[in-house]
Formats: sequence, C-alpha cells, structure tokens
Amino acid sequence: MKSTRADRRLQRLMALFAAGWLLFDFPLMSLWIRDVTVAGLPLLPVALFAIWAALIGLLAWTLEREGG
Repeated sequence: MKSTRADRRLQRLMALFAAGWLLFDFPLMSLWIRDVTVAGLPLLPVALFAIWAALIGLLAWTLEREGG
C-alpha cells in the first residue's frame, strides 16, 4: 500500500508525541534529579526546558517541511 504525505506526517507527529510522553515520564525524568548546576541553574529545570524546546523545534520542523 502506498503511503501518502498525510500518512507520513501523522506517523511523524505520533512518534513525536510518544517521544515527548516518554521524555517527560518519571523514569527518564529521574535521570535529571541531581545536585548539579548548569550555568548556576539546577539541572532539572534546565533539562525540562531543553527537552521542551527541542520538542517544539522538532514539531515546527516536521510541520513546515511537509508544506503546511
């Protein structure tokens, strides 16, 4: 069966959703709970913001490269 552009887009968005779900779930989030600072900031908020920004960037890239 031939995959259409919309099918590929949906698959990529679902994969991105699953990745976000896993990255913000407790077992992986517990990796960032440490007494470490990054540029004077605690590691957990820095990691949360970096993951969040990366997911938004990937979402924008996925939606824009498919043509709208």
